Amino acid sequence: MTRTPPAVPTRSAHKTDQLFVNMGPQHPSTHGVLRVGLTIEGEVIVKAEPDIGYLHRGTEKLLETRTYPQGVVFSDRWDYCSAMTNNLAFSLAVERLMGVQAPPRADALRVIHCELQRIASHLLFVGTYGIDIGAATPFLHTFREREMILDLFEMSSGARLTYNHIRIGGVAADITPEWAAKAREFLAYFKPRLCEYDTLLTYNPIFLDRTQGIGVISAETALAWGLSGPNLRASGVPYDVRKWAPHCGYEGYPFEMALGKAGDCFDRYHCRVREMRESAKIVEAALEGLPEGEVMAKIPKLLKPAPGEAYAHVEGSRGDLGIYVVSDGTAMPYRLHVRAPSFANLAIVQELFVGQKLADVIAMLGSLDIVLGEVDR
Repeated sequence: MTRTPPAVPTRSAHKTDQLFVNMGPQHPSTHGVLRVGLTIEGEVIVKAEPDIGYLHRGTEKLLETRTYPQGVVFSDRWDYCSAMTNNLAFSLAVERLMGVQAPPRADALRVIHCELQRIASHLLFVGTYGIDIGAATPFLHTFREREMILDLFEMSSGARLTYNHIRIGGVAADITPEWAAKAREFLAYFKPRLCEYDTLLTYNPIFLDRTQGIGVISAETALAWGLSGPNLRASGVPYDVRKWAPHCGYEGYPFEMALGKAGDCFDRYHCRVREMRESAKIVEAALEGLPEGEVMAKIPKLLKPAPGEAYAHVEGSRGDLGIYVVSDGTAMPYRLHVRAPSFANLAIVQELFVGQKLADVIAMLGSLDIVLGEVDR
């Protein structure tokens, strides 16, 4: 009996099986309790599904049963790495609802604190992003400077993470001459450190290999997915709320928008490094021209805005942070919605990861600089 030999498989018959991989929801590398479901073929990602909700707080619904001043406390907890700008966005929205204008000195103090907060937030990004790529030393350097900013915040607000300092109508307390002197001392120390970061990380050959040409986002794609902040400007789109919708006197401070060209991981990193230089310039100018006067507008103790609606947005550390609030005439908001930049910025991973290597996932995700407290607000 003649046996038929088995058919020799052709090259096209050998196909790599698809494998589903869970990334997260543990905190390391995902920068929060985020789960990303990755479908891979070999080392190439063919599908990415971000799964959120592990930290969900329901803040917007909770604020319907809290007074307006209590809402400032809740705003601290959205992007807890940039609480000052959260306080500002919420306060501006309520002030517009009430028709209240903060005094000039309060506006200047708001700018000073928010720009110091931007520097502190970007320092956190630079340090942790270096760890994502495999460089531990920059983390120690950036946190050294970040602690100095937190010392200043502790002097002015009594807290180091969630501040409740920028209030409806102004700020909680004025700064002292000692505070201003220490802020100037920090800026003089900080600016040369930026060159130190470039030596340690920015132009490190390994760091460049891991970030240049990786995770490219075109300007059209960035706009289509609703990106904002450094993630949008890294793709070459010149949009900054401080320029396009000035508030708190930002139109009077000279600063430049840091723009990228390639829209890759390196550009998103480098835009934040350059933004720190510009924020330092703004703080110096604000301290130099700090007006005299009150730091809180005359507002009633019990806030009951007339029925209506208002929207205010600021340039947060992670992008365009907007607050939409509706009043029904009571002491609590009828409705409130947060336009959270981290939430919008995270959505693009569905497209960004596809076609990329598994080894580059953390470099791409880290470059977006998300905070899950703002995503799952």
